[in-house]
Amino acid sequence: MTDKGRKRIRKSPEERKREIIKAAVNLVGEKGYYGTSLKEIADEVGMSQPGMLHYIGNKENLLSMLVTDSYDAEGTPDDFIRSGLPGSDRGDLRFPAYLRFLVRYNAQRRSLLQLYIVLESESFSPEHPLHEYFENRPDLVWGHYSQFPWSLPPEVGGWGNMRPIVRQCVEAMDGIQLRWTRKPPIDLYDEWLVFERMIFPSPVWDRYR
Repeated sequence: MTDKGRKRIRKSPEERKREIIKAAVNLVGEKGYYGTSLKEIADEVGMSQPGMLHYIGNKENLLSMLVTDSYDAEGTPDDFIRSGLPGSDRGDLRFPAYLRFLVRYNAQRRSLLQLYIVLESESFSPEHPLHEYFENRPDLVWGHYSQFPWSLPPEVGGWGNMRPIVRQCVEAMDGIQLRWTRKPPIDLYDEWLVFERMIFPSPVWDRYR
């Protein structure tokens, strides 16, 4: 059948965006933001660069789609609550249980995790589009988690006292994920359990995991 006779498959804007995001995750995760051109991403999805810009606007907006609309929007406490897993009941919502859920979730999206690590290291430069985002990340994480009714041991004295613990969790998870993306890789979940025992020690947290 000639090209003229072949029926053209029209894809929805959502499908096109998913294709662009997938290609960008792989390319930027391998080569970084500055090392990846929009033309390379467009070529990967079989589009012209002007055609791709119709869906993403510009390169900085693409970063927002990758980080805030993809990475940050998945594996959230709301996702955990909907999962029905132990510790996910809103009436008895367990923070350590959520973090185990998040680690398992991240283990299924290695390419996106590698992208996040690369962008975080690049963002030390004040000129990087995500510099401010990563500078403010600890406050953003704390603010987001503070919206949920976590069940805590009485010894903690309330969620307001959890900020240093949340910071430790983020820093430990960042380090573990970095090791996980290297070769030879470690077991992401098993390694997190080692840190969980240190951050949420027995016997205080035994009934709140």
